[in-house]
Amino acid sequence: MFYWLMKRIFVGPLLHLVYRPWIRGEHNVPADGPAILASNHLAVIDSFFLPLMLDRELVFIGKQEYFTGRGLKGRLTAGFMRGVGTIPVDRGGGKASEAALRTGLRRLEEGDLFGIYPEGTRSPDGRLYRGKTGIARLALESGAPVVPVAMVGTNIAQPVGKRIPKVMRIGMVVGEPLDFSRYKGMENDRFILRSVTDEIMYAIMSLSGQEYVDVYAATQKARIAAGVTESQPAADEPRTAAPGGRPVPDVQVPVPPQDEAEPSVG
Repeated sequence: MFYWLMKRIFVGPLLHLVYRPWIRGEHNVPADGPAILASNHLAVIDSFFLPLMLDRELVFIGKQEYFTGRGLKGRLTAGFMRGVGTIPVDRGGGKASEAALRTGLRRLEEGDLFGIYPEGTRSPDGRLYRGKTGIARLALESGAPVVPVAMVGTNIAQPVGKRIPKVMRIGMVVGEPLDFSRYKGMENDRFILRSVTDEIMYAIMSLSGQEYVDVYAATQKARIAAGVTESQPAADEPRTAAPGGRPVPDVQVPVPPQDEAEPSVG
C-alpha cells in the first residue's frame, strides 16, 4: 500500500512534473510472472525513477547503510526504504549478501519483479564496471528471465555527494529479456556464472553506450580513495574492452526524445 501511495500520489506525480522522465522499451518487461531487472547504477535516484516508470511493482536490494542511519534524516530514509520494499544487503559479502539474494529468490518464486545492480555499487565515474556473479546465480536458481536496463543521465543529475538532484530529464532504456534456461542446474559452476554475468553486462553496455572497465566498481572506488590514478588511453585509441572479451558494441549514449509530441511514458 505504501509503495503505491508514494508512486501514485505523494512522490511520483512530483517527479514526473519536475524531471519529465522518459523510457524506451518498457514493453520488454513481462506483463506478469517473475523477472529480474538488471540495471547499471549511476546514482541513488536510479531506484526511484525506474520503478516510477513501470506499471508493475519493482523492488530493489539496497545497501544496509540506508536502514541504519541515525537522527531524523536516517529514520526517514530507513522508513521510506522499508515502505517501498527495498531489501537490505550487507555489501561485505558472505552470508549476509546470500540472505538478501535468498529474499529476492522468494520474491521471484511468488511471480514478482526483482531489481538488482550487478555492479554492486554506484559507478564512481559514469563508466560501466564488472558485474558480480550473484545475479547469475539468482537467474539460474529461479529460472526467471533477466531484463537488462540502462539508466541515462542520473549521474549528471545527482553526482556522488549531491543529495538533491538537479532538474533535468531522466531516462532509461529497457532491453529484451535474456533467457538462461540452457544453464539450468549449473548454478554452482563458477565459469558458467561468470559467463552469464558477462552476457548480462554486455547487454547493459549495448543499451547504455557506457565505456566498460573490467574491474569491480568497489575496487575502483578504493583506488580513487587511495589516490591511485589510472593511465588514460590516447584520444584516438580504439576501445577494445567489453564484458567477456566481446567486441565493443557500436552504440551511443541514448538521448531524450526530441519530439515533444512523443510521450515520455508508454
